[in-house]
Amino acid sequence: KLIDEGTAQLASEIKVLEAWLQELETSGDHNAEVIATRKSYNDMLRSRKEMLNTLENQAKLQEI
Repeated sequence: KLIDEGTAQLASEIKVLEAWLQELETSGDHNAEVIATRKSYNDMLRSRKEMLNTLENQAKLQEI
């Protein structure tokens, strides 16, 4: 159950980060602040995807 909750939370955060990144891309703004923000969001997105992958693998191991 805890893995399911963590998976749902991470999936939700990933969707939010992807939406924020999309907004930055469509804004047409490419100043230093936007570039830094985009890098930060991409780092967070990558981290959450890695955590989600780890949780999904853990869930599979517990099914066995």
